[in-house]
Amino acid sequence: MKKILKIGLPKGSLQEATFRILKKAGFKVNVASRSYFPSIDDLELDPILLRAQEMSRYVEDGVLDCGITGEDWIRENNSDVKRVETLEYAKQSLSSVRWVVAVPESSKIRSVKDLNKKRIATELVSVTKAFLRKNKVNAEVEFSWGATEVKVAAGLVDAIVEITETGSSLKANKLRIIDTICYSTTQMIANKEAWKNAWKRRKMESLGLLLKGAILAETKVGLKMNVKKPNLNKILSLLPAMKRPTISELTDKDWFDVDTIIDEEDVKRLIPALKRAGAQGIIEYPLNKAIY
Repeated sequence: MKKILKIGLPKGSLQEATFRILKKAGFKVNVASRSYFPSIDDLELDPILLRAQEMSRYVEDGVLDCGITGEDWIRENNSDVKRVETLEYAKQSLSSVRWVVAVPESSKIRSVKDLNKKRIATELVSVTKAFLRKNKVNAEVEFSWGATEVKVAAGLVDAIVEITETGSSLKANKLRIIDTICYSTTQMIANKEAWKNAWKRRKMESLGLLLKGAILAETKVGLKMNVKKPNLNKILSLLPAMKRPTISELTDKDWFDVDTIIDEEDVKRLIPALKRAGAQGIIEYPLNKAIY
Protein backbone atom coordinates (compact mmCIF):
# COMPACT_ATOMS: atom_id res chain seq x y z
CA MET A 1 0.00 0.00 0.00
CA LYS A 2 1.32 3.43 -0.98
CA LYS A 3 2.34 5.62 1.96
CA ILE A 4 0.83 9.11 1.91
CA LEU A 5 1.14 12.12 4.20
CA LYS A 6 -1.90 14.41 4.09
CA ILE A 7 -0.73 17.99 4.57
CA GLY A 8 -2.67 21.24 4.82
CA LEU A 9 -1.14 24.34 3.24
CA PRO A 10 -2.47 27.76 4.27
CA LYS A 11 -4.64 29.67 1.83
CA GLY A 12 -4.62 33.45 2.11
CA SER A 13 -1.95 35.66 3.63
CA LEU A 14 0.51 32.81 4.29
CA GLN A 15 0.05 31.05 0.95
CA GLU A 16 2.60 32.96 -1.12
CA ALA A 17 5.31 32.71 1.53
CA THR A 18 4.63 29.00 2.10
CA PHE A 19 4.88 28.17 -1.61
CA ARG A 20 8.08 30.20 -1.89
CA ILE A 21 9.68 28.39 1.05
CA LEU A 22 8.58 25.00 -0.27
CA LYS A 23 10.27 25.86 -3.57
CA LYS A 24 13.52 26.79 -1.77
CA ALA A 25 13.23 23.56 0.21
CA GLY A 26 13.23 21.64 -3.08
CA PHE A 27 9.53 21.09 -3.80
CA LYS A 28 7.70 22.22 -6.92
CA VAL A 29 4.16 23.23 -5.95
CA ASN A 30 1.53 24.45 -8.40
CA VAL A 31 -2.12 25.29 -7.96
CA ALA A 32 -4.66 26.37 -10.53
CA SER A 33 -6.80 29.43 -9.84
CA ARG A 34 -9.88 28.54 -7.77
CA SER A 35 -8.42 25.12 -6.98
CA TYR A 36 -7.84 23.87 -3.46
CA PHE A 37 -5.71 20.89 -4.47
CA PRO A 38 -2.11 21.83 -5.36
CA SER A 39 0.16 19.49 -7.26
CA ILE A 40 3.56 18.74 -5.75
CA ASP A 41 6.54 16.77 -7.07
CA ASP A 42 6.52 14.36 -4.13
CA LEU A 43 4.24 11.35 -4.57
CA GLU A 44 4.23 10.78 -0.79
CA LEU A 45 2.59 14.16 -0.10
CA ASP A 46 -1.13 14.85 -0.57
CA PRO A 47 -1.64 18.64 -0.12
CA ILE A 48 -4.84 20.63 0.27
CA LEU A 49 -5.31 24.39 0.65
CA LEU A 50 -7.24 25.54 3.73
CA ARG A 51 -7.57 28.80 5.58
CA ALA A 52 -5.08 29.02 8.45
CA GLN A 53 -7.98 29.74 10.82
CA GLU A 54 -9.35 26.21 10.26
CA MET A 55 -6.15 24.21 9.90
CA SER A 56 -5.58 23.09 13.48
CA ARG A 57 -9.13 21.68 13.80
CA TYR A 58 -8.68 19.39 10.81
CA VAL A 59 -5.22 18.33 11.98
CA GLU A 60 -6.53 17.59 15.48
CA ASP A 61 -9.44 15.55 14.06
CA GLY A 62 -7.08 13.49 11.91
CA VAL A 63 -8.52 14.60 8.58
CA LEU A 64 -4.99 15.90 7.94
CA ASP A 65 -1.75 14.40 9.22
CA CYS A 66 -0.07 17.79 9.45
CA GLY A 67 -0.43 21.40 8.37
CA ILE A 68 0.97 24.91 8.49
CA THR A 69 -0.88 27.58 10.46
CA GLY A 70 -0.41 30.31 13.05
CA GLU A 71 0.04 29.82 16.78
CA ASP A 72 -2.85 32.26 17.22
CA TRP A 73 -5.33 29.95 15.46
CA ILE A 74 -4.13 26.91 17.40
CA ARG A 75 -4.94 28.80 20.58
CA GLU A 76 -8.21 30.18 19.21
CA ASN A 77 -9.43 26.66 18.38
CA ASN A 78 -7.94 25.21 21.58
CA SER A 79 -6.49 22.47 19.38
CA ASP A 80 -4.63 19.50 20.83
CA VAL A 81 -1.88 19.09 18.23
CA LYS A 82 1.85 18.40 18.11
CA ARG A 83 4.00 21.40 17.21
CA VAL A 84 6.67 20.07 14.85
CA GLU A 85 8.55 23.24 13.88
CA THR A 86 8.30 26.99 14.31
CA LEU A 87 8.48 28.52 10.83
CA GLU A 88 9.19 32.24 11.12
CA TYR A 89 9.20 33.28 7.48
CA ALA A 90 12.04 35.65 6.75
CA LYS A 91 11.45 38.58 4.37
CA GLN A 92 7.70 38.22 4.74
CA SER A 93 5.16 40.29 6.64
CA LEU A 94 3.77 37.38 8.65
CA SER A 95 6.98 36.24 10.32
CA SER A 96 6.17 37.09 13.94
CA VAL A 97 3.02 39.10 14.53
CA ARG A 98 0.91 40.27 17.45
CA TRP A 99 -2.75 40.74 18.17
CA VAL A 100 -3.50 44.11 19.71
CA VAL A 101 -6.42 46.02 21.18
CA ALA A 102 -6.96 49.25 19.23
CA VAL A 103 -9.35 52.17 19.62
CA PRO A 104 -9.90 55.42 17.68
CA GLU A 105 -7.28 58.10 18.38
CA SER A 106 -10.05 60.31 19.82
CA SER A 107 -11.38 57.59 22.16
CA LYS A 108 -11.37 58.14 25.92
CA ILE A 109 -10.39 54.49 26.36
CA ARG A 110 -6.80 54.40 27.61
CA SER A 111 -6.38 50.92 29.06
CA VAL A 112 -7.94 47.46 29.03
CA LYS A 113 -9.83 48.30 32.23
CA ASP A 114 -11.68 51.03 30.32
CA LEU A 115 -13.20 48.35 28.06
CA ASN A 116 -15.62 47.26 30.77
CA LYS A 117 -19.18 47.15 29.34
CA LYS A 118 -17.83 48.06 25.89
CA ARG A 119 -18.21 46.23 22.55
CA ILE A 120 -15.19 44.69 20.79
CA ALA A 121 -14.97 43.19 17.27
CA THR A 122 -12.38 40.60 16.27
CA GLU A 123 -11.71 37.33 14.44
CA LEU A 124 -9.85 36.07 17.50
CA VAL A 125 -12.87 35.74 19.79
CA SER A 126 -11.86 32.98 22.23
CA VAL A 127 -8.36 34.34 22.88
CA THR A 128 -9.78 37.85 23.34
CA LYS A 129 -12.35 36.62 25.86
CA ALA A 130 -9.66 34.79 27.81
CA PHE A 131 -7.53 37.95 27.85
CA LEU A 132 -10.45 40.00 29.18
CA ARG A 133 -11.23 37.43 31.88
CA LYS A 134 -7.59 37.51 32.97
CA ASN A 135 -7.85 41.28 33.33
CA LYS A 136 -11.27 41.01 35.06
CA VAL A 137 -13.00 43.01 32.34
CA ASN A 138 -16.61 42.32 31.35
CA ALA A 139 -17.00 43.32 27.70
CA GLU A 140 -19.02 42.09 24.73
CA VAL A 141 -16.86 40.38 22.11
CA GLU A 142 -18.36 39.81 18.67
CA PHE A 143 -16.95 37.90 15.73
CA SER A 144 -15.88 40.03 12.77
CA TRP A 145 -15.98 38.64 9.26
CA GLY A 146 -13.47 41.23 8.06
CA ALA A 147 -13.07 45.00 7.57
CA THR A 148 -12.64 45.12 11.35
CA GLU A 149 -10.83 48.47 11.32
CA VAL A 150 -13.80 50.09 9.56
CA LYS A 151 -16.20 49.00 12.30
CA VAL A 152 -14.44 50.89 15.05
CA ALA A 153 -13.85 53.93 12.83
CA ALA A 154 -17.57 54.01 12.00
CA GLY A 155 -18.56 53.75 15.64
CA LEU A 156 -20.16 50.30 15.30
CA VAL A 157 -17.91 49.01 18.09
CA ASP A 158 -15.79 50.66 20.79
CA ALA A 159 -12.59 48.72 20.11
CA ILE A 160 -11.11 46.01 17.91
CA VAL A 161 -8.58 43.23 18.38
CA GLU A 162 -6.54 43.01 15.19
CA ILE A 163 -3.34 41.43 13.92
CA THR A 164 -0.35 43.68 13.21
CA GLU A 165 3.39 43.62 12.72
CA THR A 166 4.44 47.26 12.85
CA GLY A 167 1.16 49.01 13.67
CA SER A 168 1.46 51.25 10.59
CA SER A 169 -1.88 50.14 9.12
CA LEU A 170 -3.66 50.93 12.38
CA LYS A 171 -2.05 54.37 12.51
CA ALA A 172 -3.10 55.00 8.91
CA ASN A 173 -6.68 54.30 9.97
CA LYS A 174 -6.30 56.71 12.92
CA LEU A 175 -6.36 53.94 15.50
CA ARG A 176 -4.36 53.76 18.71
CA ILE A 177 -3.00 50.56 20.29
CA ILE A 178 -3.76 50.25 24.01
CA ASP A 179 -2.50 46.71 24.70
CA THR A 180 -1.13 43.50 23.20
CA ILE A 181 -3.16 40.32 23.62
CA CYS A 182 -0.69 37.78 22.25
CA TYR A 183 2.16 37.12 19.83
CA SER A 184 2.01 34.54 17.07
CA THR A 185 4.49 32.67 14.87
CA THR A 186 3.87 30.27 12.00
CA GLN A 187 3.83 26.64 13.07
CA MET A 188 4.07 23.26 11.36
CA ILE A 189 1.70 21.07 13.37
CA ALA A 190 0.89 17.35 13.40
CA ASN A 191 -1.97 15.12 14.43
CA LYS A 192 -0.81 13.29 17.58
CA GLU A 193 -1.82 9.86 16.30
CA ALA A 194 -0.09 10.49 12.96
CA TRP A 195 3.02 11.51 14.92
CA LYS A 196 3.08 8.05 16.53
CA ASN A 197 3.34 6.45 13.07
CA ALA A 198 7.07 5.92 12.44
CA TRP A 199 6.94 6.57 8.69
CA LYS A 200 4.74 9.66 8.96
CA ARG A 201 6.87 11.05 11.77
CA ARG A 202 10.08 10.67 9.72
CA LYS A 203 8.37 12.29 6.74
CA MET A 204 7.19 15.24 8.83
CA GLU A 205 10.57 15.64 10.53
CA SER A 206 12.32 15.62 7.15
CA LEU A 207 9.88 18.17 5.75
CA GLY A 208 10.26 20.38 8.83
CA LEU A 209 14.06 20.22 8.57
CA LEU A 210 14.01 21.28 4.92
CA LEU A 211 11.57 24.12 5.56
CA LYS A 212 13.61 25.42 8.50
CA GLY A 213 16.77 25.25 6.39
CA ALA A 214 15.09 27.15 3.55
CA ILE A 215 13.82 29.83 5.93
CA LEU A 216 17.22 30.27 7.58
CA ALA A 217 18.85 30.59 4.15
CA GLU A 218 16.61 33.56 3.35
CA THR A 219 18.73 35.75 5.63
CA LYS A 220 22.13 34.26 4.73
CA VAL A 221 24.48 34.44 1.76
CA GLY A 222 27.69 32.68 0.86
CA LEU A 223 30.98 34.52 0.32
CA LYS A 224 34.01 33.18 -1.55
CA MET A 225 37.30 35.01 -1.96
CA ASN A 226 40.97 34.53 -2.70
CA VAL A 227 43.37 35.60 0.04
CA LYS A 228 47.15 35.88 0.02
CA LYS A 229 48.85 34.09 2.92
CA PRO A 230 50.12 37.27 4.70
CA ASN A 231 46.55 38.65 4.74
CA LEU A 232 44.79 35.47 5.90
CA ASN A 233 44.61 36.16 9.65
CA LYS A 234 43.40 39.70 9.07
CA ILE A 235 40.67 38.46 6.72
CA LEU A 236 39.58 35.74 9.16
CA SER A 237 39.29 38.29 11.96
CA LEU A 238 36.71 40.19 9.87
CA LEU A 239 34.53 37.18 9.06
CA PRO A 240 31.63 36.03 11.21
CA ALA A 241 30.58 32.46 10.38
CA MET A 242 28.02 29.82 11.32
CA LYS A 243 30.93 27.56 12.32
CA ARG A 244 34.31 28.45 10.82
CA PRO A 245 35.25 29.51 7.29
CA THR A 246 36.42 26.81 4.91
CA ILE A 247 40.03 27.46 3.90
CA SER A 248 41.58 25.65 0.93
CA GLU A 249 45.04 25.96 -0.58
CA LEU A 250 45.17 27.04 -4.23
CA THR A 251 47.69 25.76 -6.77
CA ASP A 252 49.75 28.80 -5.90
CA LYS A 253 50.82 27.94 -2.34
CA ASP A 254 50.88 31.62 -1.37
CA TRP A 255 47.10 31.91 -1.90
CA PHE A 256 44.03 30.46 -0.20
CA ASP A 257 40.36 30.14 -1.11
CA VAL A 258 38.13 31.22 1.80
CA ASP A 259 34.46 30.23 1.80
CA THR A 260 31.97 31.24 4.49
CA ILE A 261 28.29 31.93 5.30
CA ILE A 262 27.23 35.32 6.68
CA ASP A 263 24.07 37.31 7.39
CA GLU A 264 22.94 39.09 4.24
CA GLU A 265 22.57 42.36 6.13
CA ASP A 266 26.34 42.32 6.88
CA VAL A 267 27.42 42.09 3.21
CA LYS A 268 27.43 45.80 2.43
CA ARG A 269 29.72 46.43 5.38
CA LEU A 270 31.97 43.40 4.99
CA ILE A 271 32.83 43.36 1.29
CA PRO A 272 34.55 46.80 1.27
CA ALA A 273 36.39 45.88 4.49
CA LEU A 274 37.51 42.54 3.03
CA LYS A 275 38.70 44.26 -0.13
CA ARG A 276 40.72 46.76 1.89
CA ALA A 277 42.24 43.89 3.90
CA GLY A 278 43.54 42.27 0.71
CA ALA A 279 40.77 39.83 -0.38
CA GLN A 280 40.46 39.36 -4.14
CA GLY A 281 37.96 37.66 -6.44
CA ILE A 282 35.15 38.15 -3.93
CA ILE A 283 31.95 36.33 -4.94
CA GLU A 284 28.61 36.58 -3.16
CA TYR A 285 26.05 33.84 -3.86
CA PRO A 286 22.53 33.06 -2.62
CA LEU A 287 21.59 29.95 -0.60
CA ASN A 288 18.61 27.66 -0.89
CA LYS A 289 19.04 25.94 2.47
CA ALA A 290 21.18 26.44 5.55
CA ILE A 291 20.98 23.59 8.06
CA TYR A 292 22.94 23.49 11.30
